[in-house]
Amino acid sequence: MAEPGGKGFRLGIYVFEDAEIVDFTAPYGVFSVARRWEPSLDVFLIAEAMRPVQAQAGFTVLPNYNFQDRPAMDAFLIPGGAGTRQETYNRGLHDFIRSLPESTILAALCTGPWVYAQMGLLDGLEATARKEGDPQELGTRGMVPIDRLASLAPKALISRARIVDSGRIVTAAGMSSGMELGFHLLERAGFGPDLCREVARVMEYLDAYELRRGEAPGAG
Repeated sequence: MAEPGGKGFRLGIYVFEDAEIVDFTAPYGVFSVARRWEPSLDVFLIAEAMRPVQAQAGFTVLPNYNFQDRPAMDAFLIPGGAGTRQETYNRGLHDFIRSLPESTILAALCTGPWVYAQMGLLDGLEATARKEGDPQELGTRGMVPIDRLASLAPKALISRARIVDSGRIVTAAGMSSGMELGFHLLERAGFGPDLCREVARVMEYLDAYELRRGEAPGAG
């Protein structure tokens, strides 16, 4: 688990069928680059079972762990994607989340926050989700993800911010906000702006990092 000074932080990212690719690769990429300065950082993929997982557009990944492995981690992240419509009601996922220590940060972005909403974990908390709808969601029978979040968590305080830090639970909006979420988790891990700026510089993301830094409501 994380040591004083931000070292040893482990981020586990959940992958599932039809997960949105950018949602999990963006924060993974931020941590991957940050490891060049701080090798004690770790980021890995978790799936329900140890078999190849096909995300959207046929993109297939191999998880590092499954639920039964119960890897130690400081943060658990749920991406969005078409598959979250099933994952929202996945009892196995719910049980895994409930088994995590209270010290584990629960992060999600895009439609991923629906899972925490369905579990009742967002009641009384501020949270966000993707605000723009795709063609299906904008159809007559569809619903924009942030509106769906509000229906699943009527006791939550719905925000239109890109990143919302409500303590244990951190939510992010659209797919591209996975970059900001990655940097925000680095900050939650105890790393200051100097390291984050270096990571953003190497990723040629420095202007966007400076623009977005400090926007997260509730960030401490």
